[in-house]
Amino acid sequence: MAEWFAEWFDTPFYHILYKSRGQNEAQRFIDNLSRKLDFKTNWQYCDMACGKGRHAIYLNSKGFDVVGLDLSPNNIWHAQAYENERLQFHEHDIREIFQPEFFDVMLNLFTSFGYFENQEENQKAVVAMARNIKPDGTLVLDYMNSRKAIEGFNSHYQKTVDNITFNINKRIEFGYIFKNISFETEGDQHQYEERVKLLFLEDFRHFFEKADLTLTAVYGDYDLNPYQDLVSDRMIMICKKN
Repeated sequence: MAEWFAEWFDTPFYHILYKSRGQNEAQRFIDNLSRKLDFKTNWQYCDMACGKGRHAIYLNSKGFDVVGLDLSPNNIWHAQAYENERLQFHEHDIREIFQPEFFDVMLNLFTSFGYFENQEENQKAVVAMARNIKPDGTLVLDYMNSRKAIEGFNSHYQKTVDNITFNINKRIEFGYIFKNISFETEGDQHQYEERVKLLFLEDFRHFFEKADLTLTAVYGDYDLNPYQDLVSDRMIMICKKN
């Protein structure tokens, strides 16, 4: 049986539901990261769990060599239309090593993590990402601020996109946020469930330590303001490989 994210992320409906995720925001985030971390044009970059490649494509447009990796065949098929000599996309599972000690910067953005059944699989993903990074290279892991997510929890809402009304029911259970998504289109009923682990900064510190990574900074939003535990929307962690 396929893992839930392998099925849901590969459907067109996932991209319809989340199409409002702004390209301008993604570009602003990349611009801020490249300035803050002083990205070099001779470095190798990886966008891990890249989706359809919006961050990777924009980073490449700024003159960088980028590889985008994602589990979804449909995502990679879409992204490959944008390939060039300095931009490539491949199907890949985040828990596996892609190319040992090849990348100077590894990006894992917009909560593209925490989908697995247990902490061992999450740890395996962090270790694999670290193995792909050169010594003294950088991992940027952008996750939701779980404490803020709990405080502002909205258990039910509807969202209409492209004439499809998505009914969304959320619950917190077993340390996860579960999101049940149901909708009808062309006379057919569809139902999917997302599951994201409530991970906190102390969890990531543990993951990083076991992966030979040192956490050097934590930011709380895409403008890279300082992280505040109960206030920030995001938890953007910058790590160096030892």
